[in-house]
This record gives sequence, C-alpha cells and structure tokens, in this order.
Amino acid sequence: RLGYDSIWTAEAYGSDAITPLAYLAALTKRIRLGTGIIQLAARTPAATMMSAATVDELAGGDRFILGLGVSGPQIVEGWYGQPWGKPYWRIRDYVEIMKKIRDRQEPVTHQGREISLPYTGPG
Repeated sequence: RLGYDSIWTAEAYGSDAITPLAYLAALTKRIRLGTGIIQLAARTPAATMMSAATVDELAGGDRFILGLGVSGPQIVEGWYGQPWGKPYWRIRDYVEIMKKIRDRQEPVTHQGREISLPYTGPG
C-alpha cells in the first residue's frame, strides 16, 4: 500500500536479521523480505538454512531473499570467538552446505577447506 517492493533487515550488536522478518511475514502479503547481510559466524549453515526456510514458508514462499556475508576479523574473532580463517573458502563451503540441505537429496556431508560435515576435528 505504501509502494515499497522490499524491506531489509541487518544484524548489529544485540539484534539478528531473521527474527524481524518472521514477524513482518505475518503482517504482509506481497512485499519481498530480505536480510541485508547476516554474518556467517553467527550461526551454522544448517541453522541459517532452517531459519531461511522457515521465514520463506511463513511468507508463503518466493518472498524471502537471503543475504550472507563473512563480516570482518574483529567481529568474527572478537564477538563470535571463531578464527577468521579463509573467508573466501568459508563462504563457498557455507553456501554449498546450505544448497545440500535445501535440496534434501541425501544425508548432508561436506569436506570443505573451512567447514566439514560431519565434524571430524578434535574433541
């Protein structure tokens, strides 16, 4: 009614980008709903895909736009307590895992340069 095509949320200290979109999905019928960049370090690829699929379903399908980003070393290491690593390979692994989850064709396994499923590290 106001002429907007889309609404975007972002992550900042203390607020995530996905939760407000679930609320907005319940209040709207046509407007596109997007994350204007959620940080990879904040959640696993599986958690991100589950949240994205949930909001998309709540919105009736085909309205949700997922924006992903690696953030910066100050946030990844200082706020999330994860190693900065190799961001190019991390986002490639992350998106590949999300696609496998979305496609639901087989149990999800991934041997990437930054992320592996199932976990094979120490502990």
